[in-house]
Amino acid sequence: MKTTPLNQLEPLGQSIWMDCIGRDLIASGKLRRLIDDDGLRGMTSNPSIFEKAIVDSHDYDDDIRAMALQGKNAQAIYASLSQGDVQNAADEFRPLYDKTHGKDGYVSLEVNPHLARDTDGTLKEARQLWELLDRPNVFIKVPATEQGLPAIRQLISEGINVNVTLLFGLPRYRQVVESTLAGLEARTARGQSVSHVASVASFFVSRIDTMVDPLLDAIIARGGKEAELAHLVRGQTAIASAKVAYQIYKEMFRGERFEKLAGRGARTQRLLWASTGTKDPAYSDVKYIEALIGPETVNTAPFETIDAYRDHGAPKARLELDVIEANWVMRQLPKLGIAIDEVTRRLEDEGVEKFDKPFDLMLKTLGESHAPLG
Repeated sequence: MKTTPLNQLEPLGQSIWMDCIGRDLIASGKLRRLIDDDGLRGMTSNPSIFEKAIVDSHDYDDDIRAMALQGKNAQAIYASLSQGDVQNAADEFRPLYDKTHGKDGYVSLEVNPHLARDTDGTLKEARQLWELLDRPNVFIKVPATEQGLPAIRQLISEGINVNVTLLFGLPRYRQVVESTLAGLEARTARGQSVSHVASVASFFVSRIDTMVDPLLDAIIARGGKEAELAHLVRGQTAIASAKVAYQIYKEMFRGERFEKLAGRGARTQRLLWASTGTKDPAYSDVKYIEALIGPETVNTAPFETIDAYRDHGAPKARLELDVIEANWVMRQLPKLGIAIDEVTRRLEDEGVEKFDKPFDLMLKTLGESHAPLG
């Protein structure tokens, strides 16, 4: 394997996953090359990714036409296409999953985004997806909404792998870990094994700066002492939040409570840095990889960011550097009139909506699949 910045992340304790899926990646051999040459160790998907893969290409046209002629509706067509892609990708990653004894080699599929506020609906669909995918190296993605928390606990107690998604806030992250631990404890209380149960907590990063920076810009535009402080904080909130989240991770997964579970074979729920593509052109295109490299973490990046990191990444363990400064950044926000918990609540609401819209657009397109395609 040729040495690249990407495959230098693993010795530093971080797994690089790709936030992208599509059958062309597998058919072209590109996914296999990423695994073999760059050390790619997993893959995530979401409704936006599937909408782009299915609607913006012709790779699925024949299958869509065939299923439409069979009378299948849009939901059934989407289920078949998405599950097929995840199964095929999981099979590509299966040797890595076996080699790492279940640490890496996962592919994620999300429940219907419209179920984000529906605990019972999430549980029903997650169980169905887990059974239909029938692969040990898949995650079922469940949003970290208030209604998602009891679903996370229950699914983990049932031995279903969970990727907790749409996670923005630090208080909510603590709740996610609490739900995870409670699920593992419920499982061990029944005498069931937890050694094969895997989960990750997908902490969304760049979107925090995307929402906070304009608030800081307004303060900067007014001038004065607050403007000076806002200038210092601009572009720092997302990384500061992630660094504080990692300290919470260490606190909760290295304490006595988890030690008991670890003695039964339980694995930690690794933090996964999501939304790591840079949205502000003023920032480095690898900003949200470089600052968050550290042990027992995952970074899932879009294809463009992976390409950029291969080209000019500078791997170094930085996640635990400047933690004091990260806490300082978080303390400055209320002084500037920015309620970060309100910001992350809005991000959660917007995140649900951002997945609903492409999902609905995709179903609408698939619903019209009886018309000639291509």
